[in-house]
Amino acid sequence: MGNLVAIVGRPNVGKSTIFNRLTNTRRAIVNEEAGTTRDRQYGKVEWCGNEFSIIDTGGWVVNSDDIFEDEINKQVSIAIEEADVILFVVDAITGVTDLDDRVAAILRRASKPVILVANKIDSNEWQYASAQFYSFGLGDPFSISAVNGSGTGDLLDAIVARFTNKEEETIEPEVPRIAVVGRPNAGKSSIINAFIGEDRNIVTDIAGTTRDSIHTRYTKFGFDFYLVDTAGIRKKGKVTEDIEYYSVIRSIRAIEDSDVCVLMIDATRGIEGQDMNIFSLIQKNKKGLVVCVNKWDLVEDKSQKAIKAFEEAIRNRFAPFTDFPIIFTSALTKQRIFRVLECADEVFKNRRQLIPTARLNEEMLAVIEAYPPPAHKGKYVKIKYITQLKGSYVPTFIFFCNLPQWVKEPYKRYLENQIRKRWNFSGSPVNIFMRQK
Repeated sequence: MGNLVAIVGRPNVGKSTIFNRLTNTRRAIVNEEAGTTRDRQYGKVEWCGNEFSIIDTGGWVVNSDDIFEDEINKQVSIAIEEADVILFVVDAITGVTDLDDRVAAILRRASKPVILVANKIDSNEWQYASAQFYSFGLGDPFSISAVNGSGTGDLLDAIVARFTNKEEETIEPEVPRIAVVGRPNAGKSSIINAFIGEDRNIVTDIAGTTRDSIHTRYTKFGFDFYLVDTAGIRKKGKVTEDIEYYSVIRSIRAIEDSDVCVLMIDATRGIEGQDMNIFSLIQKNKKGLVVCVNKWDLVEDKSQKAIKAFEEAIRNRFAPFTDFPIIFTSALTKQRIFRVLECADEVFKNRRQLIPTARLNEEMLAVIEAYPPPAHKGKYVKIKYITQLKGSYVPTFIFFCNLPQWVKEPYKRYLENQIRKRWNFSGSPVNIFMRQK
C-alpha cells in the first residue's frame, strides 16, 4: 500500500508552492490571489528510496462564497480520513490567525500524525518567527521556504519517519489485482456483487455508500484474481457535491494498489469531468485500463450506430491513449459482465508479454526505415537497435540511436502505434525510451 500525505491549511499560506517543491513540478497554478489552486493536485514524491503520494487538498475544494470556514473544514476532514500523514501549513509572516487556530484544534483531536510547517521563512531575519506556532500544541514547527527550498529536506525526512509500515496483505504477485473505479453511482458495487454473486457490498441508491477498501480473491469460472473495491464514502451530513471529489481521492488508493483498472462510466450520463479525472489518475499511475459503460439496459437507442458513436466519443476524450477495450454492460441484468473480467485478464496478460528481441528488431527496423524520424538541423537520427526491458512493470521499449534527445513526442507516438499494430498491448500503457547507443 502506498502512503498518502495531505497538505492542509488556510488559503494563501503556500500549499501549492510546497506541493510543487516536493513533487518537483511547476504544475499547480500559483497566484497571489487566494484560492487559485484549480489543477487537481495529486503527485508522487520520491525521497531516499521511499515513494509516496501527496495531495494538496486545497485544490480539491470548490470555493464557495462563504469561502473559507466550510471549505477548510472539508479539506481537514478528508485529510484526517484518508491520509497517513498531514502537513499543516501556516504562514510565518502573517502569524497565527483565528482560522489557523481552528484548524489546529481539529488536528489536535485527530489520531493521525500531523507535521506543522511554517512557510515563507525566506531569510534569516524570519528564523524566529516560527516560535509563535508552538501555541498550537502540535509539536515543533518545521521552518521552510517553499519558494527557495530551504528546510524541505528536513521536512521530507520527517514525513518519511512518520510512516508506519502497514501490515502488508499477503498478495501473490502473479495474481492480477483488478480495481473497479468510477464516479459515484456508476454501479461499481453492483458489478462487483454481480461477479461475486452475493451482496457483499451494501448497495443502495444513494451515491457513495460503500465503506472499506476490500481485496477479494476471486476464483470462479476459471478466473483467478483479486478485486480491489474502491470504497465510496458517505458520512452523515455530507452534502452531495462533495461526494464527487471525495470519490476521486478514494480512487487514488485503489488505483495505486491495482494492476488493471475497470473504469465504470454511466451510460445514461455520458463522460463527465469526473471520469476524466479518474482516467488521468489511471494514466499517471501507468495502470491497465478496461472501460465499462454500465447501465446499458437504460439506454433507449442500442443500435450498432449508437454503440459506435459512444465508443468514438470515449476514445476522443481519452486521446492520445485510445487502445483499450470498451464494453457495454448492465450490472442489473448481468449482461456482458463476465466479458469485463475476461478483458481485464487479457489486459493483465498484455502488460506482461515479452516480445522476442529478434522479432522486434525485424519488424520495427523496417517500419523505421520506411518512415525515419525527422531530421534536426540537418542531422539524421539513426535508430540501430530495439529491445524490450524485462521484468518492467509497464511494457517498456528502448530504442538505441545516435541522437536520442532529438526524437520528439509525435515520433514516439508513431512508434508506439506501430508496436500496438503488430502486437496486442490493448488496455496497457507502453513506455518508449530513446537511449544513446
